[in-house]
Amino acid sequence: MMRPIAIAYGRALRSQFSRRMLLLSVVPLLLSLALWGGLLYAGMQPLLDSLTGLFHEYDLFKTSGSVLATLGLGFLKTLVVPLVAMLVLLPLMIVTSLLFIGVGAMPAIARHVSRVQFPDLERREGGSFLGSLGVNLSGIVVFALLWLVTLPLYALAPLALLVQAVLWGWLTARVMSYDALSIHASREERLAIVAARRRQLLLIGTISGLLGALPGVVWIGGALISVVLFPVLAVLSIWLYLVIFIFTGLWFQYYCLQALADLRAGAVAPKA
Repeated sequence: MMRPIAIAYGRALRSQFSRRMLLLSVVPLLLSLALWGGLLYAGMQPLLDSLTGLFHEYDLFKTSGSVLATLGLGFLKTLVVPLVAMLVLLPLMIVTSLLFIGVGAMPAIARHVSRVQFPDLERREGGSFLGSLGVNLSGIVVFALLWLVTLPLYALAPLALLVQAVLWGWLTARVMSYDALSIHASREERLAIVAARRRQLLLIGTISGLLGALPGVVWIGGALISVVLFPVLAVLSIWLYLVIFIFTGLWFQYYCLQALADLRAGAVAPKA
C-alpha cells in the first residue's frame, strides 16, 4: 500500500512548485502576518512579564536552571522565559495557519488537483464549509491542549520532535482527509475511505509532521542566537508552515481522490 502514497507524493511535489500553488500561500501569509503582527506587538511584552512573574513566584528560575545544567544546557538559563513564550505561541501559530489553509486554500487545491488529475471524477458534495470549519476547530482545540501538556518533553529534544510529528500526523489526517474528500465524495464514501485507509492517512500526516517540525527548529534555534530576531523568525516560520501545509494539502488531495476513484471502480471495497 506504499505505492499509492509515493505516487501521490510525487504528484504533490510537482504541483507544489507551480506558480499557482506558490501564489496560494500569499493570502494566508498576509492574514497570518496581520493577526500575529498585531498580537505580538500588543501582547509579547505582557506575556514575557507574566511569565517572568510566575518564574519568580514559584522559584522556577532555580528549578529550570538545575534541569538545564543537568542536561548540559546551562547557557540557556538567561533565555528560559523567551523560550517558554515561544513554545507557548508556536502551537497557536501552527493552528491558525492550518485554519487559514483548511478554510481558505483547500478548496483551491481541490479544484487544481481535480482539474489536473481527475477531471472526470463526479462531485457528490459529501462535505460542507461548516463541516470543514467544525473539523478544523475541534481538531485544533485537541491539538493545542495536547501540545501544552507535552511541552515539558522539550527538555528531551528528540522525544519532543517525535511527539510533535505524531500530533501533527493525527491533526492533518483528521482535517485534510475531510477537506480533500468533501467536494467529490459522498459522506458514506468519505467515511469508508477514512476507515479503510486510516494507517496510510496517518503515515502521510506523520511524515508531514516531521517536515512541520522544521520551522519550529529554525525559529527556536535562531532565537538562541538572538532574541531580537524573534519577529523576523516568526514571519519566516509562519511562511514555512504555510508552504508545508499547502504541500501536505496537495499530498492528501492526490492520495484521497485516487482512493475515491479506486473505490468507485471497485478496486477497493469499503469496510462495513
